[in-house]
Amino acid sequence: MVGFGEHLKANIASEFGADAYLNYKELDELIQQLSATAPSGPDLQNRQVSMTVPPQTDARGLAVHSNGVTEEEFLRRMDEELAKVEKFTLKQVDSLRKKIEAVENSNTPGMNAADEIANYFLQLEKYVNINFMGFHKILKKHDKNLPNVPCKAFYVSRMHAQAWVRGDYSDLVVRLSHIYASLRDDHVVDENNDQQSFLRQTTKYWVKTEDVSRVKYYILRHLPVFLQKTSTGESDSQFTNSVYLDNDQLELYHGRLEKSPGAIALRLRWYGNGNPKLVFVERKTHNDKWTGEVSVKERFTVDESEVHQVMTNTYPIEEKRKEMLAKGKSEKECDEWETLVREITQVFVSKQLVPTCRTQCMRTAFQIPFDATVRISLDTNLCMISERGYELNGMKTWHRNPDWILQPNEITRFPHAVLEIKLELKGGNLTPPKWVRDLQNSGLIYECHKYSKYCHGTAVLLPEDVRAVPYWVDDVTLRESIIASGGGRILMEPGEEAAPGANAIYDHLLPFGDQEKDRSQTAVGRTHASTAASKGITGENYTKSNIQTGFDTNYSEEDPFLDDDDDDDGACGWCFPFCSRYNEYAEQVVAPTSIQKVEPKLFFANERTFLHWLHYAVVLSSIGSAVISLSDDSVDDWRQSYALALLPISLAFIIYALHVFLWRQDQIKQRIPARWDDPMGPILLGSTVVLVLVIQFFSHLYEIAKAGIEEGQI
Repeated sequence: MVGFGEHLKANIASEFGADAYLNYKELDELIQQLSATAPSGPDLQNRQVSMTVPPQTDARGLAVHSNGVTEEEFLRRMDEELAKVEKFTLKQVDSLRKKIEAVENSNTPGMNAADEIANYFLQLEKYVNINFMGFHKILKKHDKNLPNVPCKAFYVSRMHAQAWVRGDYSDLVVRLSHIYASLRDDHVVDENNDQQSFLRQTTKYWVKTEDVSRVKYYILRHLPVFLQKTSTGESDSQFTNSVYLDNDQLELYHGRLEKSPGAIALRLRWYGNGNPKLVFVERKTHNDKWTGEVSVKERFTVDESEVHQVMTNTYPIEEKRKEMLAKGKSEKECDEWETLVREITQVFVSKQLVPTCRTQCMRTAFQIPFDATVRISLDTNLCMISERGYELNGMKTWHRNPDWILQPNEITRFPHAVLEIKLELKGGNLTPPKWVRDLQNSGLIYECHKYSKYCHGTAVLLPEDVRAVPYWVDDVTLRESIIASGGGRILMEPGEEAAPGANAIYDHLLPFGDQEKDRSQTAVGRTHASTAASKGITGENYTKSNIQTGFDTNYSEEDPFLDDDDDDDGACGWCFPFCSRYNEYAEQVVAPTSIQKVEPKLFFANERTFLHWLHYAVVLSSIGSAVISLSDDSVDDWRQSYALALLPISLAFIIYALHVFLWRQDQIKQRIPARWDDPMGPILLGSTVVLVLVIQFFSHLYEIAKAGIEEGQI
């Protein structure tokens, strides 16, 4: 097994040098020396000392400090190492900013220069992560070997307060985005905030925190960061709030969870920090694609002071309509707007909707402004907040005051970033570009089918009120956050058996594994060996492909398979979009993250195929039975042998049809990303029928010729 010291040594970047990294070996040796000379432990309750009492001794009766190694020495070295890493990180960030400035000022910036900067930043992020992990591990080892003088909690809190950990360097992303946009010659057009309806297909993915920068920089090569007009431009992210409305029965929650036809979700959204000014009133309507309809998001804007009018159905629609006409809006636009507003305001009153759950996140949007074919959003720092339990004041108070203190059971923090890939509906063709497919197949993103922030937050924060919970709550990586928020009752405890139809049947959809089957936080998800098998990449081939592409790079502090709780890390994975092996990777994708889309018509098609096979089996058996009934009693009659050959073939058709039907039914249920057709079965059965017919034809032809010769006719 590989210890973290060896792991750190193997992943030292040559451009940084070993001296820039945490001196893990020296700190480890200090811990070993302190452990060997540790006394029985001080009396932590005694608040008095005597200046004439000898110092504490170790097990041999020697003074603890006699060997020259003290706890103070370890703490001093920790302070030095922390300061060294922070100083080096800030120096490298300053260097990156200067390089970006040089590229920006260049008359002919090149793609290679931009890629070099992005690659260097990802190497620096890897440097930060591996040192951060190293500090965690050395502090964990210290507290394990010296339990009487714990210091991990103090130093971890201190690290999180230092600039090299808490610093936000997303301004580099924005500046790189402008460079790539100029290289692509993108043309910005005016943003249309009045667009009310969006017809698109959205697929949602989870992204591990350590992969966020890699995903961002990969997308930047193809789409620019789309900054809202309210953004200051200093960051690639924008603070986004969404308050979801529901009633006491959580009618909208259960409708969205069950994906009932026409199920709606209503939310009030605003952007930016502080109190809202401009609020988007949005309605999302779910429709099953197999019915020929698509899900739609519709919205209109109101001032913050008008929100309570919308919620109480007192919004002055006629006056607003006249204002829109005066501004030059067409009658059709005004009619559509009025219809939408009336429907939403009436739903507020008829269903007695009140604020239920709020989602907060930092949203990074990627989009070419004049082209909505592909839009991507990445939500980080995602959390859900309960909007129940305070006085609404006639709907004038519709979200929590940010100054109010949140209790642990009123907020839950989602441990992953959420990526949404949105494809514009154009003639029903939703095939994404190749670069999008490469991202989906990269192993950096994990699809979570029909994931909903609102459903997750409501289930975790209101566990007493929900009748059903989304399947993804059983994912192993969510357990700690759910329990910390007081939603443990929605989890299936180890050893429990889920009833038929419960979340257990969806465990194949969980991105990182089931709570029951995998109690660790290290599940790599279904995007590796499990789905590689669907492409024929198994065993030695899968291992070789993983090594070549360098993408199996995730490691965890709680990895049970390696010494000192650590795992190995492939260096190439950290510079994924920009490394020289990317083209090689693109040609040998190991494991797709996308899963098969399942609609009711798939089950019907499977049944129709089964019935078609049975139909041909009945035809063959009927022909065989008819031939037998018309044949003579003579054993030598060729018609009997012909019929007896057809009957077992018809039986083979039935057995094959049943086998394929059950196999495909399981494939559909499991949404396995593999081929659902059988290229060999029909060929074998068809060839058998042809062979029997050919043999019978030539046998009968031979009998006729033989009889003719015997009778002298030939």
